[in-house]
Amino acid sequence: MTELLTIAEASRRIAAKQLSPVELTSWHLARIRALDPRIHAFLLVTEERALADARAAEARQMSGGLKGPLDGVPIAHKDIFNTAGIRTTAHSRLLEHNVPTEDAAAVRRLADAGTVLMGKLATHEFAIGGHSFDLAWPQPGNPWNPEHTTAGSSSGTAAAVAAGLILGGTGSDTAGSIRGPSALCGITGLKPTYGLVSRVGLLPASFTLDHAGPMAWTAEDCAILLQAMAGYEPDDAASVNRPVPDFRGDLNKGAAGLRIGVVRHFHETDNPASAATLKGINEAVALFESQGATVREVRLSSLAEYNTCAFLIILADMYAVHEPWLRSSWELYGRIFRNRVAIGGLILGADYVQALRRRRELCLELQSAMTDLDLLMTAAQAGEAPRIVDTSTWGFLELPALTTPANLTGYPAISVCTGFGAGSLPVAMQLIGKPFQEPTVFRAAHAYETATEWRQRRPELAA
Repeated sequence: MTELLTIAEASRRIAAKQLSPVELTSWHLARIRALDPRIHAFLLVTEERALADARAAEARQMSGGLKGPLDGVPIAHKDIFNTAGIRTTAHSRLLEHNVPTEDAAAVRRLADAGTVLMGKLATHEFAIGGHSFDLAWPQPGNPWNPEHTTAGSSSGTAAAVAAGLILGGTGSDTAGSIRGPSALCGITGLKPTYGLVSRVGLLPASFTLDHAGPMAWTAEDCAILLQAMAGYEPDDAASVNRPVPDFRGDLNKGAAGLRIGVVRHFHETDNPASAATLKGINEAVALFESQGATVREVRLSSLAEYNTCAFLIILADMYAVHEPWLRSSWELYGRIFRNRVAIGGLILGADYVQALRRRRELCLELQSAMTDLDLLMTAAQAGEAPRIVDTSTWGFLELPALTTPANLTGYPAISVCTGFGAGSLPVAMQLIGKPFQEPTVFRAAHAYETATEWRQRRPELAA
C-alpha cells in the first residue's frame, strides 16, 4: 500500500479481494509508529489485537464470508469507551490502571461488524479537562501543524483520522466534542440524534447531553460507521427503540429540493467567525443553491443563551459524577479538570431546575424554526485552530460554542471541511438536521464533499 484510503474505498477493495486486511492493518501500524510520536493521538496501540482482528477478517474475505463494509477496516476508540481487557483511562491518572471487563455498546457493535481495533485514543481528561500538561500522557497536536490545537474532547480520534493513522473512529459529544475537533483537523464528524447510539459503557460527562458518534474522513465513511453503531440497547434508559435506517440510502440524491436555514447571527455576531470560515459557508450556500436547494436566513435565541443553559447542566452533572473522587483523590486529576468541574459544586438546585426549564423552551424554539426546513447551517468552529500555548482554562466560557445548540436539543449535526484559512489550517461548516433524519444530513454533506476539492487534500506529515 502506498496511499491513504477512505473506509468506502478500502471496503470495496477488500470485498473485491484486491486488498488484504492484514496488509492494510500492517501499513497503518507502521504509519502509527512513524508519525504518532509527533502528534500523540494514541494512548495505547493494541498491535497484537489489531493483527489478530485483521487475520480473522482476511479468513472471512478468502472464504467469501465478509460481515459487511467494515470488515477488516482499522479503527480506534476514544479512551472513554470501555474496552474489555484493554486499559480505559479517560486520559486521567485516576483511571491509569483501569481495565474494564466489558465493551461499551458501540465498541461491541463495531467489533461485531468486523473492524480491526488499533488502540485507544487521547481525549481531554474525562472529556472536559482541556489541554492539560500535567497528565500522565501528552495531549495531541493538530496534524496540519502539531503546534496548534485539535480542540476537544475527541482530540485523539480527530488527529488520528486526519493523519491517516486509522480510517475512522469513535468520539463522544457533550457540547461539541466530535464536531469541534473534526472542524479543526479537517475531517468529518457526526453527533447523532440523542438516543440513536447507546452510551452503555461510555464514561459519563452529562447524563442528558452525552452522545456517541462516528468520526472519519468523509460523510460516507461516517454513515458506514453509524450503520454499525446505531441501535437499541435496553440497558440504556435514553436508547430509542426504533428501526435503524439505511444511512447511505440518500447519499447520491444531491441537494436538489433541500430546504436549508442559515443561522447567520451564530457565526457573524454571537461568535464571530474568521474570514475563511465565512467564505466557506457563503460558498457552500451558493453551491447548495446551484444544485437546487432553497436557502434562507433563520434567527434563533442568542448562542449565549444556548451555551449558558447547556454548560450549567454539564458542570452540575460532571460534578455529581466526580464528587466522591474529587473529595478523596483531588491530586489525581489535572489542574484544568479540577478548576472547571469544581464550579459544579457551587450550582444550586434552583439554578439547575431553571436551566432544565429554559432547555425545554429552546427545544421548542428549534423545533418551530425547522418546521418547514430540512437543515440548519452555521459554522462548526469560529476559525482555524489556535496554537496550543494560546488556549486557556476558561476558553469554553469566554465565547459561546457554535456546536452546543445541537447537544442541548439532541438534534443530529455534522462538521464538514469547507476549505483552509490562515496557516493553511482547516475551517468547517456545521449542518444540523431534524431528529432521526441522519440520512438527510449525510445527503447534504456528501453533496458538498463530492462537489468540492477539500477531501483530496491531506496533511503533509513526514516520518
